[in-house]
Amino acid sequence: MTQIRRPIRRTAADEPFFLVRSLGGEYAAGQGTHRHAHDWGQLIYCSAGVMTVWTEAGSWVAPPHWAVWAPAGVAHQIRFAGACALRTLYLRADLAEPLPGDCAVMRISGLLRELILRTVELQMLDQRDPGHRAIAELIVAELARHDAAAFDLPAPTSTAARKAAELLDGDAAPAGTPTLARAVGLSARTLERRFLAETGLSVAAWARQARLLKGLNRLAEGEPVKVVADACGYASPSAFVAAFKAAFGTTPGRYFAPSP
Repeated sequence: MTQIRRPIRRTAADEPFFLVRSLGGEYAAGQGTHRHAHDWGQLIYCSAGVMTVWTEAGSWVAPPHWAVWAPAGVAHQIRFAGACALRTLYLRADLAEPLPGDCAVMRISGLLRELILRTVELQMLDQRDPGHRAIAELIVAELARHDAAAFDLPAPTSTAARKAAELLDGDAAPAGTPTLARAVGLSARTLERRFLAETGLSVAAWARQARLLKGLNRLAEGEPVKVVADACGYASPSAFVAAFKAAFGTTPGRYFAPSP
């Protein structure tokens, strides 16, 4: 990872005036960060490449025109698929009040992208500077009207359901819910009930989402649709493309197009 423009250390007297800090870096395919948390809310954005962010509550995948919001104090780790250009912002608590209290994937508009890149150039936004204040306010206004996205995979909370999720996300997932339920010591009905209560998804829907998100990362690493479709268990590339479009609203070919 090549890091760029680390924030300038100023005196302690300047600290109370900072609204936003920023950091940029270049990551190679397969690189990532260790589990960590921040005192300020973090907008994790890749202007190129695809990343996955994990927390205790689940995982989120974001291509270049989407970002992941991680509130202050939420422990998370990041993995980058393909070469990625990370451009991340840290928002002071009072500035971040209008934003979600939980992790979320947010669409990055053309305006917001330019605001992020400009902030990384400036390194930090100081409330004593009227121009900096305007940029910070625009960033929050754009983020507060974020579009919902189906790029998340909620994690079950109970021990047996978490074990089932690990099996479903593995390379040799048990065939069918009854077999999966027996593997974790539950009845099929109990497992279905727990998955729905803890993730909002049925076992089958959760498994389908996990396969699609895994496929998204493989596409970002440059694998052909045909290879990815087969690896994700689809009978044909067209079946994979149809499922991908149903979940994400577009085809794999258009998915990585830059935001207008």
